[in-house]
Amino acid sequence: MGGRWIERWEPEDETFWREKGERIARRNLLFSVFSEHIGFSIWSLWSVMVLFMGPQYGIDPAGKFFLIATATFVGALIRIPYTFAVARFGGRNWTIFSALLLLLPTGFAFAVMEPGTSYGTFVLVAALTGVGGGNFASSMTNINAFFPLRKKGWALGLNAGGGNIGVPVVQLVGLLVIGTAGALHPRIVLGVYLPLVVVAAVCSALFMDNLAPVKNDTGAVKEAVAAKHTWIMAFLYVGTFGSFIGYSFAFGLVLQTQFGRTPLQAASLTFIGPLLGSLIRPVGGSLADRHGGARITLWTFVTMAAATGIVVYASVVESLAVFLVGFIGLFVLSGLGNGSTYKMIPAIFLAQGHRKGLSGEAAEAYGRRLSGASMGLIGAVGALGGLGINLAFRQSFQTAGTGTSAFVAFLLFYAACIVVTWAVYLRRPAAVPDTAETAEAAEGEKPRLGYAEV
Repeated sequence: MGGRWIERWEPEDETFWREKGERIARRNLLFSVFSEHIGFSIWSLWSVMVLFMGPQYGIDPAGKFFLIATATFVGALIRIPYTFAVARFGGRNWTIFSALLLLLPTGFAFAVMEPGTSYGTFVLVAALTGVGGGNFASSMTNINAFFPLRKKGWALGLNAGGGNIGVPVVQLVGLLVIGTAGALHPRIVLGVYLPLVVVAAVCSALFMDNLAPVKNDTGAVKEAVAAKHTWIMAFLYVGTFGSFIGYSFAFGLVLQTQFGRTPLQAASLTFIGPLLGSLIRPVGGSLADRHGGARITLWTFVTMAAATGIVVYASVVESLAVFLVGFIGLFVLSGLGNGSTYKMIPAIFLAQGHRKGLSGEAAEAYGRRLSGASMGLIGAVGALGGLGINLAFRQSFQTAGTGTSAFVAFLLFYAACIVVTWAVYLRRPAAVPDTAETAEAAEGEKPRLGYAEV
């Protein structure tokens, strides 16, 4: 094996973590965030490019929503192979490769972004940007292996939040270009990102590491696919991350289409929601570390439903000010929920290990195996929620000229998420069924987690 490989990695060993592990893990986290950040920017590129596509491009709002839906769809599907690439090739090695791969969609977009290009070509290039969505899955899987369970909520929240900020940053770059050079120069945005992609790859090569102990476990994958909690959490992640990425891609286009904003006016507002949602994601993970991910997730969905109600009202009365309050609130809450739901995953599978009668290191090893295997599936299904949001907007605007019916559908979905979170993770008492391990716990071993504590 070539490159920088670490042969021994034991983050749960407090002495190892204090003397060596924490410093290495934090360094890898920093450069993982940078690379994932650029990946998110490229994935969300078409949320910006559509703002540059005036009447001379000959593409109606439904066609523009389909472009961003295409990028969302490919980015969701590609998360599954990206999840397993880390163990196959090494976290550092795959981060270098996946960063360099971003040159492909960015370069092609630079070549074709002008009036007269066929719609099919735009769809193809939008699909290529989906590789940026895959970076999230490989980055989260990699960082999950570096940190001990007690630090995962913070580390995964920071990693994901720093990556998510790539969405508002590329939108800010678009705003600066539209505000200075005008809406006829989309290639300037692409020219900014081409060198940044190279910088991300170089930094990954110089400062990141591969973990030799991380291997693909086909047995764990099969168990994760069969585990009901994988799909329950995927459903909840549709509500949080699916909302974040779907709204991020569609926000500017909704402002243009429903409220008649100019490209500059739309761009000046588009970045605010994704920025706040990204910044608060680590807070969601941290709150989940302290109070339990299920509790934070439940209240997140309750308030998301309330915010959606505000957006429906604003859409009916055509109040842009009220609409912005509700919509930006949705971004903040979805970011909070992103952090809390991802924290739940390793805790749920640790609790599952306890329910199987495991304890100590055996339970922790089981939790690591299953959570690592399930994260790619959960991330992929969650991202497909963004596709659903964009397609719902496309249909709503195509049939009614407004997004009201789409928001009503989202409100019903959040209500379903509230019911599922409460029924599965909070309705039952925290205590787990008695097993032979009960006596060991009573003798001073760390108590086993119940689902109400995840």
